[in-house]
Amino acid sequence: MMNKPLVRAVLMVFAGAALLGAGYFAGTRHAATNGMGVAVNGAATASTGDKVDPKTGKKVLYWHDPMVPAQHFDKPGKSPFMDMQLEPVYADEGGGTAGVKIDPGLQQNLGIRYATVHRQDTSDGFDAVGTTQFDESRADVVQSRVTGYIDHLYASAPMQRISKGAPIASLFVPDWLAPQEEYLSLKRGGMDMGLLEASRARMRALSIPDGLIASLDRTGKVQTHVVLSSPETGVVSELNVREGAQVTPGQTLAKVAGLSKLWLIVEIPEALALSVQPGMTVDATFSGDPTRHFSGKIREMLPGIRTTSRTLQARLEIDNAALKLTPGMLMRVRVGGEKSVSRLLVPSEAVITTGKRSVVIVKNADGRLQPVAVTVGNEVGNETEALSGLNDGETVVASGQFLIDSEASLKSVLPRLEGSTGAGAAPEAAASAPTAAATASAAATYDTTGKVEHVTGKDITFSHQPVPALGWPAMTMTFSKPASDAFPDVKPGQTVHFVFKQSDDGYQVTKVEPAGGPK
Repeated sequence: MMNKPLVRAVLMVFAGAALLGAGYFAGTRHAATNGMGVAVNGAATASTGDKVDPKTGKKVLYWHDPMVPAQHFDKPGKSPFMDMQLEPVYADEGGGTAGVKIDPGLQQNLGIRYATVHRQDTSDGFDAVGTTQFDESRADVVQSRVTGYIDHLYASAPMQRISKGAPIASLFVPDWLAPQEEYLSLKRGGMDMGLLEASRARMRALSIPDGLIASLDRTGKVQTHVVLSSPETGVVSELNVREGAQVTPGQTLAKVAGLSKLWLIVEIPEALALSVQPGMTVDATFSGDPTRHFSGKIREMLPGIRTTSRTLQARLEIDNAALKLTPGMLMRVRVGGEKSVSRLLVPSEAVITTGKRSVVIVKNADGRLQPVAVTVGNEVGNETEALSGLNDGETVVASGQFLIDSEASLKSVLPRLEGSTGAGAAPEAAASAPTAAATASAAATYDTTGKVEHVTGKDITFSHQPVPALGWPAMTMTFSKPASDAFPDVKPGQTVHFVFKQSDDGYQVTKVEPAGGPK
């Protein structure tokens, strides 16, 4: 009888031990399973290097404070800069894909316009400017062949227009008197023809014109004056004498420049100097009358580069029989090539020249905007040749690209602009906004309600509600004051409605009033 209680006790001990062991193994297995799941998830994250937002399931590149977008964090938490939680930046919001997106409505508000890159056969030529000049090869010189005196001057000043055959000056030549009297005496004395011919030869040697000798034979009157006339219709470009002045043999009295033919001096950019050859056709128009065209072919390239304009000068002759042009006129010139060339063209307004490079904003197939460095060539009208960086059929931004004129604006300004119209977008605040975008948005103001936490002479700290226009969540932030004595009635602990704007130093309060007052 005593063995039964003993046996029962032993069985109870074994049963308890069995249950305890089963519970231990079950608990160990459950803990191992959970731990394994965590380890597996952690291993997947560690092995792939991807961070996943447990709320959305999206891939996260990093976390940041929207007010300090340049500082990145590897995990979520509270911002060390503001009283707010760090915001995730997802891979599909611009960090992992080239370019950024802009809301279509915002594109219309910003006036963004697109154009298509296209290939076109154009003449192998370029546009330039030119000026008209006298054709120096056609200038005529009026000289004196004898010693005499200017008896009368018909041309009064340089640059006076003159016709062919018009008188320029009357010259009195005393030395012509004696040989003419001698000739008349021989003729009256009935001398033979040999002596008369010798006298005529002497007069010709003294530069007496044949016409004057013939008149002497016919009239028997001595002439000591000769009129010097213009050999060409044009302009008296030089006048070197005055009435009463003595002249000597070989002295230049005047120079006459013709106007029927003019020189056109074309300024060739230094970069195109090697592509210009004599014989290339030129079509020139005068800005005062674009309907009139003057054409010609380059006759020669003048040596030397002008240091002031870095241009090479090409010279050609143009017809001016109608005398519509005068020297010194500015002409629009189109230098044409000998053959057509296929060029990839983009609107000139789409090219952003930074000084070190040229950039075009390209619209990708998914609608994102991305800056592309291009090498530009010649200009063809309102378009520019793209030597590299673009492909035929690509879409580029033709206007409004001043807002995205650098890669910095593509990474900060455009995401903030997109976030201002779409819910849930993470804004990137004004820490790295370019000058153009800051100027464009300087007039924008925003308002919200918050509690005054701290007031100093320079700024006010608010714990404010979200600002949907900027994509800001509720947080505590400090705003600068326009002046040290501004808002004297604002005290810590008050709940107010305030208006602020972006400034060069961050965000500045422009208006503060008690909550519930007029907004």
